[in-house]
Amino acid sequence: MNDTKPLLQHFLELRKRCIVSIAAIITAFVIVFYFFSTRLLNFITLPLKQYGVEVIYTTVSEAIITQLKISFVAGVIIASPVIIWQIWKFIKPALYAKEIRAFKIYFFLTLALFLSGVVFCYTCIYNLAIKFFLVSSKNLANPLISIDKYLNFMLSFLLPFGAAFDLPVIIYITTKIGLTTPQMLISKFKYVVLLIFIVAAILTPPDVLSQVMLAIPLLVLYGVGILVAKKVKPAEE
Repeated sequence: MNDTKPLLQHFLELRKRCIVSIAAIITAFVIVFYFFSTRLLNFITLPLKQYGVEVIYTTVSEAIITQLKISFVAGVIIASPVIIWQIWKFIKPALYAKEIRAFKIYFFLTLALFLSGVVFCYTCIYNLAIKFFLVSSKNLANPLISIDKYLNFMLSFLLPFGAAFDLPVIIYITTKIGLTTPQMLISKFKYVVLLIFIVAAILTPPDVLSQVMLAIPLLVLYGVGILVAKKVKPAEE
């Protein structure tokens, strides 16, 4: 009985945190959908409209489904502080004071780098990619771009960049716990280059430009990770 009580308490606590997080997402989703979804769609399609391209929908339900989809994504983003807080409240009792400090640093650094990657991609690369695709196909056909496919393309372009920017943190952690060393990272560089281009091909839309645009920042971030590893390893020797 004593053994099952803590497990039951953990389950009830987890359920409570999940309910609060889901309620926050639903609330944010409803607000965005009813009050901001049109303006949000106008904003995300701005890179197309500035080149005179209007988005279309090809099925009866596509427009409303896309509104629901973008409202849900925005709802999750808006509710993320609540979700993060619920996750933190759930795992905090299981951590020691030193682990709490380390978790805070790693978590917020990871989040900051992810957001930096998304912003960097949207402001510095995404518009260039849109321009390249439109210009390169200008003499082939007239663009009739579906709103749902455009949204999927945008998300598949931005999110991998956000994840890629967390590479130095991953290398820092693996070096800290002894899974990697600076010498190992340097010696495996040629294999990493191949792996990065494979990962970029998987994560990005199926075109060479997108793959190269993701692969180059990944290579730079891998180099930053090597420098980070060099800083970490001497402290542990």
